[in-house]
Amino acid sequence: MTAAEASIASAGAVQFLGKETAYWRLRIKGAALLLLTLGLYRFWFATDVRRFLWANTEIAGDTLEYTGLATELLVGFLFAIAILVPLYTVFAIGALELTPRSSVVVIAGLLVVTLLGEFALYRARRYRLTRTVFRGVQFDQHGAAWRYAIYALFWWGLAVITLGLAYPWAQASLQHFKMKHTCYGDLEGAFVGTGAALFVRGFPMWLAVVGPSAFALFARATLIDWNTLNTAVAQGDQATLAFIETSSGFRRAVGIAFLCLALAAVTAVLLYPLFQTVSLRWWISGLRFGDVAVTSRLKTGQVYRVYLRFFLFLFLLTLATAVAGGVCLFIVSELVGPRHDSALAELLATIITVGLYVVIALGASTVHQVVVTFALWRLSLQSAEMSGVEALDSVRAAGLPSSALGEGLADALGVGGI
Repeated sequence: MTAAEASIASAGAVQFLGKETAYWRLRIKGAALLLLTLGLYRFWFATDVRRFLWANTEIAGDTLEYTGLATELLVGFLFAIAILVPLYTVFAIGALELTPRSSVVVIAGLLVVTLLGEFALYRARRYRLTRTVFRGVQFDQHGAAWRYAIYALFWWGLAVITLGLAYPWAQASLQHFKMKHTCYGDLEGAFVGTGAALFVRGFPMWLAVVGPSAFALFARATLIDWNTLNTAVAQGDQATLAFIETSSGFRRAVGIAFLCLALAAVTAVLLYPLFQTVSLRWWISGLRFGDVAVTSRLKTGQVYRVYLRFFLFLFLLTLATAVAGGVCLFIVSELVGPRHDSALAELLATIITVGLYVVIALGASTVHQVVVTFALWRLSLQSAEMSGVEALDSVRAAGLPSSALGEGLADALGVGGI
């Protein structure tokens, strides 16, 4: 590397300055307050998390700033509830009607909710961008959210129909749409990643997961005598059971299907970190803002270590919770047993069980957010390299803040994120 290249690399360095211990404290405190406030604290919790992550993200020597307010998220959520409750009521009434049209209502409801989810994700992204400031200039996102939602619905439907083969092109098209309508001040964004590039990297993984499932279907179609089975089913349960007991082809097909599906599931779990690495590297390397280009050097081994650490923490959490639950139940039995009060013992056992479930749910979420989400955020930033950062020096402010309705909808529909 020449002196000039070293200077550019240094100026374009991306770093994450936050410490994991500080994030642990933030997450544990937030989980406790969520429990005490029955979830109401989540708006302030999300704001605190974003401020921490943004403030510790350094680009070319300056950090980001998050200017969003918890009250904005709360108001957006209330507006979303006002929209969704009547909508859900209409769909529920239509679905409960025992008429041929009820299935149409259910399908229409699912499509509308999915469309609303994509609309919410786009508007939530707009809100977060307009609350993100770098060197005194905010980011912005324009473009019609409904157009994006319809576009996304088409692409995800195509991905489902093709068993995931269309996923790379779906991602490329949606990322292109989002970045084409994203800007930093007057610096326009773009996405240069292609679906073909992601497909080439992901197809072997797709084949490793879908291949065994396809073979299971093939075995099911060829080894089972479907005519005889249909005749047995028509004759009743006894004939069906007799066919199952006497048909060696049926038993082989079931055995092969079980083994293939188990293999596909194990393969999917083992390859997921690799898929995550490929997707993140492809996405980061496709980001552009004018002459500013980003390249990712994220390594597969780094992501695998993140997930191995997550499973270790999850195991320790489960073990500690099980031990604590056992101790609590033992104490209850010792205190209540001599009194022979079965109703009180059952009540206390129920309270302990519910409490342990809440602890595991909040604990697992906290562990995932710190050990996986936080770690991937940090790795993605530290493995990124930028060029053309001198273009950031001449950016002029543009754009206006967006409402938090999209954030509220995303939260109410369960599709929200950082």
